[in-house]
Amino acid sequence: MKQRINKRMLLLSLLACSLLAAPTANAMHIMEGYLPAGYCIAWGIICLPVLFFGFRSIQNCIHNNRRALTLLAMSGAFIFVISSLKIPSLSGSCSHMTGTGLGAILFGPSAVSILGLIVLLFQALLLAHGGLTTLGANTFSMAIAGPFVSYGIFQLCKKTKLNHRVSIFLAAFFGDLFTYCITSFQLALAYPSAEGGIMASAVKFLGVFAPTQLPLAVIEGILTVVVMIGLETYAKPELRALGFLKGGTSHVENN
Repeated sequence: MKQRINKRMLLLSLLACSLLAAPTANAMHIMEGYLPAGYCIAWGIICLPVLFFGFRSIQNCIHNNRRALTLLAMSGAFIFVISSLKIPSLSGSCSHMTGTGLGAILFGPSAVSILGLIVLLFQALLLAHGGLTTLGANTFSMAIAGPFVSYGIFQLCKKTKLNHRVSIFLAAFFGDLFTYCITSFQLALAYPSAEGGIMASAVKFLGVFAPTQLPLAVIEGILTVVVMIGLETYAKPELRALGFLKGGTSHVENN
């Protein structure tokens, strides 16, 4: 009974933080109308196969383990909360964390594509954070590319038997940074530099966000470790059933 109360309090705390997050209109999500229509459509089409497998992955996970619903909701809330908290960058734009590393570690990257899509849709509609026309591009960078890197880094660290918490930190850290590398490439692809083309433009975009994004990636890594410690303390049965802790059967990424 006490564990259930603690879990509910943790989830309510995350949701409360999301309501207190003060949005700004100009953020690292690519804003509404910023990309040409052709690019918006192309990125959306690219996302479709991953979203399909993500839906199947979540469907399979819930079918095998109803307890996973709580962790799925918490992972989604975590993404919403910390990706809504933004700080100004040197350009007058904003940088923010992504929060997708936690879900990628627990459920695999394709499942996080669905969580990220839902979060991005709500942020576009309710917070003017990102946009509907750029939903495909933002989904690819934050909900697909970043989570795949986080998942890959975590699995690699497990195979090399690196410290568990260090592995979680590195997965979240590099997943965050890779998201912004992809976003910079997306912007450069749409707006190549007159001198130097796409690569020169990508370097410029990366340079704009690097001073704020590097420390944010460190913070995201630490926060992800802290949340995971909380889950390992208060949600051991759920993590065992998910296969994350010893004593359970893994359903991650089984489609």
